Amino acid sequence: MRIFAHILFLVLFFASPAMTQTTQPGDSTITSPAMTQTTQPGDSTITAPAMTQTTQPGGPTITTPLPGDVLQGTVAVVGSSDITGFVSAELTFSYVDDPTATWFLITTFSQPVLNQGLAAWDTSSITDGNYNLRLRVFLTDGNIIDILVSNLRVRNYTPVETPTPAPTVPQATLLPTITLTSTPFPTPTDLPHNLAVLSPTDVSSSIIFGGLAACLLFIIVGIYLWLRRN
Repeated sequence: MRIFAHILFLVLFFASPAMTQTTQPGDSTITSPAMTQTTQPGDSTITAPAMTQTTQPGGPTITTPLPGDVLQGTVAVVGSSDITGFVSAELTFSYVDDPTATWFLITTFSQPVLNQGLAAWDTSSITDGNYNLRLRVFLTDGNIIDILVSNLRVRNYTPVETPTPAPTVPQATLLPTITLTSTPFPTPTDLPHNLAVLSPTDVSSSIIFGGLAACLLFIIVGIYLWLRRN
């Protein structure tokens, strides 16, 4: 009888298709052969077997200052060095016209920076002039990414240049159309004879009559004086 009971137990045990574990609501549920982890809303979910790393788009950049800016005093350098495979980064500067292309260190980074201050650059400790600013990022695959901001004008002790305005091209102006009109001249009218005008004949006559009158006057005066003496 005991042997029969053992045989019946083994038959029921091996004939069962699967073993199901029932848990209370809120507990994690595990199902064979695959394993799924269920979490409460708001928690992160991890799914095997792959793992994905998400980085911010755009890569390394410098947003402030911009090329051609005038720098005075302490300047906030703002940007990002965050990129997949980041190892380290450095921020350096150089003279624009330096033939040796020597770069001077401002600061280094062991952790990536995303859209925030990279460094506070004290430009009062260097001479006035034009400089280049470079963000160099080193990656795990051996590559290097350089972000360059050129022609930064440091003007702590010299006046800031005033940009020369672009020449203005004169615009052509249409002149009003001039219409020529002819004006008839008046017909000349003969003036009346001027009595005060002496002709050559009148002048000659006046001289002759004047001479004769003078001679006659001398004769009369001579006769009068002769008669008075006698």
